[in-house]
Amino acid sequence: MNPILYSFRRCPYAIRARYCLAILDVRVEIREVVLKNKPDALLLLGGRTSVPQLIDSRGQRFAESLDIIFWSLENTNNQTLANSLWPCERTRQQKLLSWIHYNDHFFKYWLDRYKYADRYPEFSEEYYRCRAEVFLRRLEGRLKSHAFIMSDSLSLADICLFPFVRQFAAVDHAWFNGSRYVEVRRWLSEFLASELFSIVMTKYEKWEDGQQMRTFPD
Repeated sequence: MNPILYSFRRCPYAIRARYCLAILDVRVEIREVVLKNKPDALLLLGGRTSVPQLIDSRGQRFAESLDIIFWSLENTNNQTLANSLWPCERTRQQKLLSWIHYNDHFFKYWLDRYKYADRYPEFSEEYYRCRAEVFLRRLEGRLKSHAFIMSDSLSLADICLFPFVRQFAAVDHAWFNGSRYVEVRRWLSEFLASELFSIVMTKYEKWEDGQQMRTFPD
């Protein structure tokens, strides 16, 4: 059985999982999910049915994007790159994970409210944006010192964060492009302009049982 990735193209969690698979050249069978009409194969797994989810060749299930990312690090043939993305030093790992945790549990909370302000009428869109900017100011300060979050080299922190900053920028492009976050824009634009990102964002039709296997990355 080939590793199977259930994915949704625009989901930031799925984007970061696909980015790691692509950069590490770990090939999987990709199954594009329509969230309003999830396939029976995913539903029959039981438990949570969110995406991304990966089922490896032994049938083991990885139900979170970070689980998939660490699985890809263990299953790549490019250990030099894997060690660069995820350093061996415990202290650096903790710092890297702190950025991911802050993104997932603070920035994502305010991002959702900024993006869907009409669903959260307690405060204005501008209020939610200001709350999310706490994270952007921290990120801007970091990127003034380094090309990437941890250093001048790409790490898992960059890969895990940029899809969420991309969502933030898309809420109001004009505001973001005129904002003080010069280094954040530079950092994000390098991801979005890359050939790798175009591979990560390849469009697939909805997967249905019996379809021919589609390999990612091609």
